[in-house]
Amino acid sequence: MNASVNTPIQGTVVSVAGSVVDIQFASHLPPIFSILNARNGEIIIEVLTHLDAHKVRGIAFTPTQGLARGMVVTDTGSPLRAPVGKNIRSRMFDVFGNTIDGGPALEDIAWQSVHKAPPPLDSRTTQPEIFVTGIKVIDVLVPLERGGKAGLFGGAGVGKTVLLAEIIHNMVGHHDGVSIFCGIGERSREGEELHREMEAAGVLPNMVMVFGQMNEPPGNRFRVGQVALTMAEYFRDEEHRDVLLLVDNIFRFIQAGAEISALMGQMPSRLGYQPTLATELASFEERIANTRAGAITSIQAVYVPADDFTDPAAVHTFSHLSASIVLSRKRASEGLYPAIDPLLSNSKMATPGILGERHYHLAQEIRRTLAQYSELKDIISMLGLEQLSAEDRKVVRCARRLERFFTQPFFTTQQFTGNPGKLVSLEDSLDGCERILADEFNDVPERALYMIGSIDEVSIDDKKSDDDSDSNELATSGTEHDDT
Repeated sequence: MNASVNTPIQGTVVSVAGSVVDIQFASHLPPIFSILNARNGEIIIEVLTHLDAHKVRGIAFTPTQGLARGMVVTDTGSPLRAPVGKNIRSRMFDVFGNTIDGGPALEDIAWQSVHKAPPPLDSRTTQPEIFVTGIKVIDVLVPLERGGKAGLFGGAGVGKTVLLAEIIHNMVGHHDGVSIFCGIGERSREGEELHREMEAAGVLPNMVMVFGQMNEPPGNRFRVGQVALTMAEYFRDEEHRDVLLLVDNIFRFIQAGAEISALMGQMPSRLGYQPTLATELASFEERIANTRAGAITSIQAVYVPADDFTDPAAVHTFSHLSASIVLSRKRASEGLYPAIDPLLSNSKMATPGILGERHYHLAQEIRRTLAQYSELKDIISMLGLEQLSAEDRKVVRCARRLERFFTQPFFTTQQFTGNPGKLVSLEDSLDGCERILADEFNDVPERALYMIGSIDEVSIDDKKSDDDSDSNELATSGTEHDDT
């Protein structure tokens, strides 16, 4: 490890049970969170509890193969520490601060403890400010907050990581600050792909990546988020820069905590989660804050087990967020990407005092139209579109065009779809929604609004030649299928 003391304290292993190691010391016990080394630093253990006056119990950050009773363990004299400094940019790290990108050795860096308190309340700023992403449905209906926390909620395979990668792509090039990507318990393939894509896009110089991979022990995955947070706090507090912190996936942090809790013998709480779930999550989330020195804006993917939003992991995470973006498996099956559910997603920034009167009322009108369409779907599926009143048909036409306008080709999926990615300004997004609500595109088939950027991309050539083609489109495609 990176720390030592003049007179290292040594103990003896008395028990090894998977990742849990009990160590006996003759006199002085190392403090909680101290890092211990065994087998010349091959095995790294963090002290989690004092069992009695001479014995501690710790969790190993590395596999414990080869560790046996009677082996000597050395106290490093410090907690887990993270590298900080200007030279950590463009590099990829593991939980111990070691570079894992095959690059040159780091120079001129300092080391800071990953265990820190949140910034005091009197140092925080409360001036709300919108964080524009270039993704239409987010900027219009679920605006993000600069210095706030946003969650991407969804089950497996609905597009959380793709959406996160797109936000990185859109923001890093236009974001005057530092971006830190933290992969908690994710696939190593995703880390390699992200590093390669960011390097190709030329945005790596202002990016730091930290990974605790899926195959790592739970202690490793549990602490890697705090390593990334420590780096983010350095850029905010020491260099006074804005930081974009992207976490994929915060559920894996909670899951690692549950594994550690079970290994340490704690009584499980609701649905098998650890009894300290709320405290552990709060200690992580409250460090992400907007201060007078700078802001840490965090966007976090949140896996929802079995698409159950009443799961304790999802419920506790919701309470910390200023915006919740819910991804829908149903919309993904319809080909409506990004598969964001506009009625379940919400943002605390969506008030007229922050957005302005025009944006706020436009967003409310869009939600009202989509909600009415959702209520009419059952009638359409049972009785058909012909049984609706003229006013209801108008709502359906408008809502379906809005749904398709909110689809957007992504830069990060360009190699798979062949469609070039689009970055859309907030003004263009609002203008397009306004014109659709004003029935300006009633004579344009809804497929013309699918996977476009701004509304100006709809050309005159898309005008219908047959007045009944829109009705046919609705009748044949139904409400559950995208006709493209």
